[in-house]
Amino acid sequence: MTHNPYPPDGKLAVLLPGMGAVATTFIAGVLLARRGLATPVGSFTQMGSIRVGDRTERIGAFVPLTPLHQLEFAGWDVFPDTAYEAAVHAEVLSDKHLKLVRDELEGIRPMKGAFYPEWVRRLSGTHIKKAPSKARMVEELREDIRRALREKQCDRGVAIWCGSTEVHHSPSAVHQSITAFEAGLARSAPEISNSQLYAWACLLEGVPFVNGSPNLAVDFPAVQELALSRGVPIAGKDFKTGQTLIKTILAPGLRARQLGVRGWYSTNLLGNRDGEVLDDPGSFKAKENSKLGVLDSIFEPAENPELYGQMVHKVRIDYYPPRGDAKEGWDNIDIFGWLGYPMSIKIDFLCRDSILAAPLVLDLVLLADLAQRSGAAGIQEWLSFYFKAPMTQPGQSAVHNLLLQMRLLKNELRRIQGVAPVATPSAPTLEEFEEEFEPIAAPAA
Repeated sequence: MTHNPYPPDGKLAVLLPGMGAVATTFIAGVLLARRGLATPVGSFTQMGSIRVGDRTERIGAFVPLTPLHQLEFAGWDVFPDTAYEAAVHAEVLSDKHLKLVRDELEGIRPMKGAFYPEWVRRLSGTHIKKAPSKARMVEELREDIRRALREKQCDRGVAIWCGSTEVHHSPSAVHQSITAFEAGLARSAPEISNSQLYAWACLLEGVPFVNGSPNLAVDFPAVQELALSRGVPIAGKDFKTGQTLIKTILAPGLRARQLGVRGWYSTNLLGNRDGEVLDDPGSFKAKENSKLGVLDSIFEPAENPELYGQMVHKVRIDYYPPRGDAKEGWDNIDIFGWLGYPMSIKIDFLCRDSILAAPLVLDLVLLADLAQRSGAAGIQEWLSFYFKAPMTQPGQSAVHNLLLQMRLLKNELRRIQGVAPVATPSAPTLEEFEEEFEPIAAPAA
């Protein structure tokens, strides 16, 4: 990656495979924020700050991010609903907000989705493409991308997967090289998933691709080889929103205090479309894997066997339609302290899944575009802050500690702007992070 990214001139197309609750909540929020009708709470790029030398600056003043008024929205879905209809169906945002941007939302209609139902067994898509092969399906997606950029008069684009969780699978022979993957597309290899078709099409068109799900969309050698060869950034995977966000905040504190953990039991009640999809064991397996890796990375039980060597970590997700998008996460944490005496922590996080995810989508769109304009290519580890299962370079371990992830993110922004980074120790002190989060001084009168 080079310093001094080129300016964010012209419009940026935000391409969204999956225009359900998360995508429409994100779009509506951006439309409201750029009219001054709402505050983009939860967005690091819009509300965060960074320490540079002896001063503190807003992120948007420090790095050249694309302004909200230059964003245009397009996407695909397996249902034909407009963005307004999808938002009403999702029941995340109230009419108080939706009516203010209804006309714009009604003007956003999804393109037909690339959908092979064996990958998401709980959905029956009615708005889907037909193609004689998966290779031809990729070409149709590429045509969609070019048409969307042309019709919306955009100079460049960023794609971010907001669709459903696919059935869990591991990379196979078809995923090992560009040549093998292209041959697999030609014969419609069953190992190639829906999300991989979108990712491949976007990278061929020079569009950065961010994976907000636990899918294997860009987490295999062939697509990473393609991203590097085409000079395109990729990032993922699985938005870090509710329960896992709390884990990456709380677990570092327990580790810092050298408190032991015997068990961490987590269960979720979720009633939206994502919950329905995750009711399928195959899709749940993919989500479970992305959730389970967090604690081992933070606690390092092999290095701390007395404290965490016997820890039991379980995760459950229950589809419960009455909850809708208002997800509820329950955590029971069995800890122990001085002389091994037991204690417990109980957490009941009544959160809103799409409300937590929407600002992540905005940040990732703007930061992936910044990476592209800075000459980045391949896996963007510095975006780990946003994901449950952050992608890393081959042979590297993911960082899950939220505060360390924030330091990595800010240091990359410093580097892009040619500013010296802040040291990143394995166990940062509270004082060091207080400097990162110090409030911006009020402007002089």
